[in-house]
Amino acid sequence: MPATRRKLRRGLAAVAALPLLALAATACGYGSEAKDGDTSKVAAVGKKVDGLDSVRIGYFPNLTHATALVGDQEGLLQKELGGTKVSYSQFNAGPAEIEALNSGSIDIGWIGPSPAINGYSTTDGKGLRIIGGSASGGVKLVVNPDKVKSLKDIKGKKIATPQLGNTQDVAFLNWIAEQGWKVDAQSGKGDVSVVRTDNKITPDAYKSGSIDGAWVPEPTASKLVAEGGKVLLDEADLWPDKKFVITNIIVSQTFLKEHPDVVQAVLRGSVKTNTWINANPDKAKAAANTKLQELSGKPLPADVLDPAWKSIQFTDDPLASTLNTEAEHAVKAGLLKKPKLDGIYDLAPLNKVLTAEGKSTVDDAGLGVK
Repeated sequence: MPATRRKLRRGLAAVAALPLLALAATACGYGSEAKDGDTSKVAAVGKKVDGLDSVRIGYFPNLTHATALVGDQEGLLQKELGGTKVSYSQFNAGPAEIEALNSGSIDIGWIGPSPAINGYSTTDGKGLRIIGGSASGGVKLVVNPDKVKSLKDIKGKKIATPQLGNTQDVAFLNWIAEQGWKVDAQSGKGDVSVVRTDNKITPDAYKSGSIDGAWVPEPTASKLVAEGGKVLLDEADLWPDKKFVITNIIVSQTFLKEHPDVVQAVLRGSVKTNTWINANPDKAKAAANTKLQELSGKPLPADVLDPAWKSIQFTDDPLASTLNTEAEHAVKAGLLKKPKLDGIYDLAPLNKVLTAEGKSTVDDAGLGVK
């Protein structure tokens, strides 16, 4: 690694996760620390892209990160990188992945919108770029049907979100405000009790009766349904065209500048993986679950996996306008000072890949590099 690259990344790492949104965890994780592994079915053979020995990719063991799960399991990302070996790391928290990106431990990552916004703003726009989309949807309000019969019954109830300031927490607080109800964003106290609960614990909290429901991503939502919960609201119904960003692809700006061909190869692998997922949903679902089993020790049961998978859309479009809206929701809730997001996207490499694949290009909603 060049000395200038090491120096820059050390500097960026020091400011990786300071504001409130840096508390945001991944949508749903398994385990508490990053795990490293090289398990691709496809060997690194042939010419090295950009002459680089390896590229380090981070993602979460989570169905909303299925592009990375399937790309890893099936070797679809490695195929595009020839002799440049892909190594993978799994993370449980957004700030941990942002810190890894800024310190140079990984080069490219799949991550949710709130950590991406935070990672960009805390480094004054110098740490990362969003270079592509991965998934939309997969977030639901699930409740105890014995206690909550309709949306108006949410008032006065205890509803879990994954973590203070995370993507689902922001969405729920915004929805509460739209109902005309009052909640203190920091404490979660008010007309609704917002109970910040790790997704690993939420199903047990639901079973014990300590919460009345949860605004959570998949597969946690479907786990609650399997425990007798009822889906009261699918967040997709609140968005235009029922689409909103849940997972993006980010890259270190330093790595993007030094290895643009590697970045483009990873994006090409991502686009081809999403194409394969959408053309082969059952095979893709099985591949994702096989990878989850390898990473967590057990697969998701069918009554959780099947409905969870159906609620997620896999897309190359980063849905940039919805990221901007999510940032506005966090500001309105008092969880974030208005961030400067100009330049957070660089979609030129992705659009080059999409054009070559005969697909429509995507838009950065005016937030791209100039």
